[in-house]
Amino acid sequence: MVLCAVRRQLLRSSSSSSGAWARLLHRHSSGCVRSNIHDFNQDEIREKLGAFPGGSVDLLKQESGVAVLTVNNPSRMNAFSGSMMVDLEERVSQLESWTDGKGLIVQGAAGTFCSGSDLNAVRAISNPQDGMKMCMFMQNALTRLLRLPLISVALVEGRALGGGAELTTACDFRLMASGSVIQFVHKHMGLVPGWGGAARLVRTVGSQNALKLLGGALKVDPDLGLRIGLADAVLEVPRAEEGAGTQLQQAEDWLSPYTKGPAPVIRAVKKVVLSGRELPLSEALRTEKDVFGTVWGGPANLQALASKSKHK
Repeated sequence: MVLCAVRRQLLRSSSSSSGAWARLLHRHSSGCVRSNIHDFNQDEIREKLGAFPGGSVDLLKQESGVAVLTVNNPSRMNAFSGSMMVDLEERVSQLESWTDGKGLIVQGAAGTFCSGSDLNAVRAISNPQDGMKMCMFMQNALTRLLRLPLISVALVEGRALGGGAELTTACDFRLMASGSVIQFVHKHMGLVPGWGGAARLVRTVGSQNALKLLGGALKVDPDLGLRIGLADAVLEVPRAEEGAGTQLQQAEDWLSPYTKGPAPVIRAVKKVVLSGRELPLSEALRTEKDVFGTVWGGPANLQALASKSKHK
């Protein structure tokens, strides 16, 4: 059973580095997200996607332990070109091996989030075989993104459309700026989500709300996002005279309470939540026990006991 194998590897890796834990999740999750196409080759699709350049996905790791991932293709409303899909997968690999990381903010450049796939690349790989391979490549990348041992938040400014909306669901939280919109426009393109967005959306807002958002291609503004649980907070409009920070600074401030503390503890928190979300209860409990064992008696635990900080 795949889930049992995932749990066994989780338990083994909990006593080793978090980077190894993430890689093991990736290796076993690959089988979970792939379809019955057996000739999928990661290097082959990476080469094919790389033939359609434009834009970049940029990663900034900060000393605070919070990284910023920026989808950067402003001339195309930050749509993913083929090479940007490859960039994304590479940035996720870098984050999987970042053992000092605690948090991640995903944003778009120049005041808008992401408009999905660049249609130039889509047209070039419009045959079903290549389309399915691209789908599996992005499912794999976004599944690994969500499974990072980092607490992640999507900073949604402007529009998050199609694949951009799917990208927001690959984060633990979503912050919406005033005037922003999340819209699953796939129906208008004669499609359904293919990057794992539908499955994640159902888990986030429930099946009825997901059906409304997908079937109606509804525009989710911040108010609707809060009501259905797609948005976790709405950011203020920056006003220099009032001293309000930039949207990115506001996102960092919002995330700060959840990433405050030693990296091993924050990463352990994400691990137990992840196992609770993705594993059957009995296996999630066993995983929780073993992750607990990696922090019990550790430096943060001993320091807290010495300072009697439990009730502070």
